[in-house]
Amino acid sequence: MTPYTIWLKRFSLICAIALSPVFIASCSAPSDGEVSGDTSTNTASASNGEVIRISIGTQDQVINTAVGGATVRELGLLEKHLPKTGKYEGVEYKIEWSSYTSGPPITNKMLADQIDIGLMGDFPAVINLIKFQEEGGDVASTFIGTLAYSPNGAGNAVVVPKDSEATSLADLKGGSVSVPFGSAAHGMLLKALSDAGINPETDVKLISQAPEVGGTSLRTGQIDAHADFVPFGELFPYRGFAKKIFDGAQTGVPTLHGIVVRSDFADAYPEIIQAYLKAVLEANQIFQEKPEEISAQIEAWSGIEKEVVYMFLGPSGLQPINPTIGDVQLEALKNSIATLISLGKIKSPVNPNDVTQWVDESYLQQAIEQMGLDYDEVIEAGENYVITGNDALTNESIEDPKMAAQLWIQAEPTVTNFASIPNMIKRLNQLQADGQAADVIFVHDRNKGWKLFAENSYYVTNGDQVSAFLLEADAKKFAAESGGQVTTFKSLLQTYASIPQPAQMSRLTIDSLRQALQSAVPAFAG
Repeated sequence: MTPYTIWLKRFSLICAIALSPVFIASCSAPSDGEVSGDTSTNTASASNGEVIRISIGTQDQVINTAVGGATVRELGLLEKHLPKTGKYEGVEYKIEWSSYTSGPPITNKMLADQIDIGLMGDFPAVINLIKFQEEGGDVASTFIGTLAYSPNGAGNAVVVPKDSEATSLADLKGGSVSVPFGSAAHGMLLKALSDAGINPETDVKLISQAPEVGGTSLRTGQIDAHADFVPFGELFPYRGFAKKIFDGAQTGVPTLHGIVVRSDFADAYPEIIQAYLKAVLEANQIFQEKPEEISAQIEAWSGIEKEVVYMFLGPSGLQPINPTIGDVQLEALKNSIATLISLGKIKSPVNPNDVTQWVDESYLQQAIEQMGLDYDEVIEAGENYVITGNDALTNESIEDPKMAAQLWIQAEPTVTNFASIPNMIKRLNQLQADGQAADVIFVHDRNKGWKLFAENSYYVTNGDQVSAFLLEADAKKFAAESGGQVTTFKSLLQTYASIPQPAQMSRLTIDSLRQALQSAVPAFAG
């Protein structure tokens, strides 16, 4: 694949996304909504006249909801599992899918009885639960399952323009920061600023902007920073116009995206809730069996590059796909309530421990049983989904996923795995010599195992061993403890280079093309 065809593919995709009403909608804009129209399904040749609406609100561009949302929708998995016997014999199902840029619009439509099932992050979820308590009357909202999560907050992030001099949150004092209000990233930002000694009310100007609006504002210099949820903290740097100065993992506070349902709908149609969760379980299985293929399909459905999808949900990814509601997930919800209370964002008195009253895992447990699965094995499949196999260069077994590295070679359908970073770089040099390149290069945090973009990570060398880290502070600490040397990916490329040319590390973007033209032809600089 030539650089021109790569650029042409990307340019076409960007144009399609830019013209998409789903992409350009703000978090509260009325244009948020339907993405695939209604799907009507007769469960028998002769309808009994009853029509059951199933309205699901998702967030196509939020990778954590992609498996339980777009994958279920596009592969027709809900239709496959819907009940067709007993009281459901002859029923016509009217399935309505709608997509939004954040959770609050979904909550508003759930309150208006326009959405039955909603997919959203932890902060929007607890706001959803509280709003139903305040405004729902006899109807409550129930948290019934997890889509994907991080035990320490990885996925949320604060980014600044690529050429910004800001390197920490402290540098944002007096500046403007945008974030989707009411989102998981909003909660992360408020806590992170407070922890850094910055008053969110007086020391910075907070602006509510949906992800794509925040990206445009970063490009045009209208804001100093943008905070966002999965996947934008990685997506914007990957696209070449931003850099990350704060990772949600630095808070050490768990985060998640999950599933909420109106209690009246769940009470009336428990079998439909079980059917939806069986669809989610099957979608998880399909993704884990074919992560590269489904990542590429999710790119087509959402406009989010397959490399970023794979980074979050693939083996050794940032967000385990574990549908259960365990202690970590409950802690994420409790912490969200506690943070909102401490910042004065909740009017009515709520005890964080009360969140357990809004959680019901019985539908998921029944779905697992009906599919012939084991509850503990479902958890293990999500938690132990790591890189395995043999090194593509040496054929040695990959024993430690935290030390592994990966290349997604251009035009290759699957990712290539290596037991070590040096082996990956040696293969990268071979690719160069053959005139090939990689769309993306992954390494993994030595401490936590998180999947990282190689060019944005920090490294420590100890002889022939190379360890990668998300945070510079972690790299320096390990170097001091081990007697190693802190280095950069650029230096590693030079150390292991067999030819002098630099490696191509990511797909050509319009920004990188513009920068290349400006460097090569001064006339383009104006």
